[in-house]
Amino acid sequence: MITTEIRNKIAEAIRAARTNYPSDAKHAASLGVTTSAYSSIKNGQTERVLSDGNWMSIARKLGVNLRGGIEWKAAKTETFKYITTQLEFIQERGLSGLLCDLPNIGKTFTARHYVKTHPNAVYIDCSQVKTKLKLVRKIATEFGSNTRGSYSDVYADLVFYLRSIDTPLIILDEAGDLQYEAFLELKALWNATERCCAWYMMGADGLKAKINRSIECNKVGYAEMFSRYGDRYSRITPDDGREREAFLKEQARVVAKVNAPEGTDIGVIVRKSAGGLRRVYTEIEKLKMA
Repeated sequence: MITTEIRNKIAEAIRAARTNYPSDAKHAASLGVTTSAYSSIKNGQTERVLSDGNWMSIARKLGVNLRGGIEWKAAKTETFKYITTQLEFIQERGLSGLLCDLPNIGKTFTARHYVKTHPNAVYIDCSQVKTKLKLVRKIATEFGSNTRGSYSDVYADLVFYLRSIDTPLIILDEAGDLQYEAFLELKALWNATERCCAWYMMGADGLKAKINRSIECNKVGYAEMFSRYGDRYSRITPDDGREREAFLKEQARVVAKVNAPEGTDIGVIVRKSAGGLRRVYTEIEKLKMA
């Protein structure tokens, strides 16, 4: 049973996310609720407006913390600054970018944070929508575009919408998990929205290996896709082992300094984490929940 407190918390997140959409109707569609229900929530009514399942679904989409864990503050690490700068640059100009780097350095956190603070930007976790149909419908859902009817109608409506709004940006995380036909469909979408929509593909080094291997094997679509994303892989972490270790530890220090309780020995957290940001979160959570 979802309490009034939880519903109010989700409603607050809904109101905060409204600024990223051109209309109430588009925001309502992106959340999967009717415009009448959305209007009620916007006006402060949360009782008997949505089912518990709907509330939970919205909480998941908006990243609302319901389990009482720690609230994580954005720290301006080198990864955060690099990706944010790239996203702002390509979104303003309708360009594309491709980032392949180590896992656990803050790529996903930065991307999710960006879409919360920039209109017409959406984040897609490709590991959850690996097929062509799921991917396109998910993108359409995030923008509040039509998701009903045939796939061709959903695709056509999405392209039309992307070409009609100002500087849309689609961030594709975990892109290496996409099935082959989904990659081909991304090329088609890119062609249909050239210079009207910005695209940013992210993944670990496995994505780079997958693209390179597919190009070497002359697999249809990969060379063209790579070309559309700038013919280069962006990377943040240094190649040199010692420099990379120092880089990761400095990132851990910056994150811990912003999020750890006052008086915490930051050096201890950095040493325990070995530069891994998920471990930093775990160590800080232990301190705050103690």
